[in-house]
Amino acid sequence: MSWDGYLDSLQGYAGGPAHCERGAILGLDGSLWTSTNTAKGLRVSAAEAQQIARVFKSKDFTQMQAGGIMCEGQKFQFLRDDQDDGFPYVCGKKKGAGSITIQATKSAIVVGLCPESGQQGNLNKGVSQISKYLVSTGY
Repeated sequence: MSWDGYLDSLQGYAGGPAHCERGAILGLDGSLWTSTNTAKGLRVSAAEAQQIARVFKSKDFTQMQAGGIMCEGQKFQFLRDDQDDGFPYVCGKKKGAGSITIQATKSAIVVGLCPESGQQGNLNKGVSQISKYLVSTGY
């Protein structure tokens, strides 16, 4: 199964690349499900994916609150964590790099990056829609 097609849907639900520049889907085990070498794919390192998965699996976000959210070698300031239909998500921001939204499902993690000029609220909607779809299909 190719997971890269979900990145098109993620951008579409978010309102286009103005609000979702790139994205990724990870396994809750820290594996990378989408390609990192496509124009729409986030370049999440294996270590970053493992760290994100550990935090979401434990549902303890204190590490991200204290140390930020690492993605593409950049540290995003942790803004908040919350729940959407019982599934946790976090939001972060880095001046000059934009904002990031990450949401877990039963077995996947959806990550979206909003450019500095975009609206993170739109990105949140896109990440939420993909997450809900994955939950509806058993992921």
